[in-house]
Amino acid sequence: MSIEAVTAGNELMQQMRVLAAEAASIAPAAPEPALGGGVPADFASYMQASIQGVNAQQLDASARMQAVEAGESTDLVGTMISSQKASLSFSALVQVRNKLMSGLDDIMDMAL
Repeated sequence: MSIEAVTAGNELMQQMRVLAAEAASIAPAAPEPALGGGVPADFASYMQASIQGVNAQQLDASARMQAVEAGESTDLVGTMISSQKASLSFSALVQVRNKLMSGLDDIMDMAL
């Protein structure tokens, strides 16, 4: 296994940890089987929680933008910060997806 593959795997895991931490702080997740430290027991649960967290951030940002546009809120700074957080979370999620797909392609190209 090359150093680049190990480095890419480590970066991917770090990105997923960040997304999971954000997801846990935004919306309460349904109880999941967990290992020590609150980490979901399987990868699918981990990714689902991350996607739900990013979705919650995007919905919150959208609601804040609509409130500002309708004149119901004057918190423009909070709205812009919320929007940037949602954008950054979505970008990170897309990068994780791209890394996973690249890793899967690498595995599929391996000779047996």
